[in-house]
Amino acid sequence: MSIKLLFGIMSVVFLLAFPLSNTAADKNPKVIMKTSMGDITLELYMDKAPVTVKNFLGYVDDKFYDGTIFHRVIKGFMIQGGGHTADMNKKPTKGAIKNEADNGLSNKKGTIAMARMPDPHSATAQFFINHGDNPNLDHSAENYGYCVFGKVIAGMDVVDAIANVKIMTRRGMQNVPRETIEIISVTKVEE
Repeated sequence: MSIKLLFGIMSVVFLLAFPLSNTAADKNPKVIMKTSMGDITLELYMDKAPVTVKNFLGYVDDKFYDGTIFHRVIKGFMIQGGGHTADMNKKPTKGAIKNEADNGLSNKKGTIAMARMPDPHSATAQFFINHGDNPNLDHSAENYGYCVFGKVIAGMDVVDAIANVKIMTRRGMQNVPRETIEIISVTKVEE
């Protein structure tokens, strides 16, 4: 038996016994956000934002997002949701989490990031999907930034449709969609 043939057989046996490991993208959790305007599928970056992804998935498991709305929409900037009901009441949340905005990810169009108050470590449940490239929201020496923790992998047309709705001021809040855009459910994609 030639050395080349022996080496080829051994290579096949090795690959069958020890398959190549999955890439990080294969291991990243995914969720489907069903909205009244269509479905958005998100891949979450557990390796880059573990605290944030665990927090978000905790709210998913609790079905917290079901029945919330996109309450703030600014075309070319972002669509924000996950904290208010259709009557604009804010839902009670768990405690705030550590801001992981220094993870090297950028607020580019189609990424999902945590919304927060002026305190950098005040994010709870609300999130936004960037509808444009927003490097001013990234972590820097001057600005702690907003933590990107995933991206849209299907349904960017739905994000575009939401971003294009007519808006108004309602109960003191600006940029509220005139028609309610409901987040019907957010569920994990089982693979």
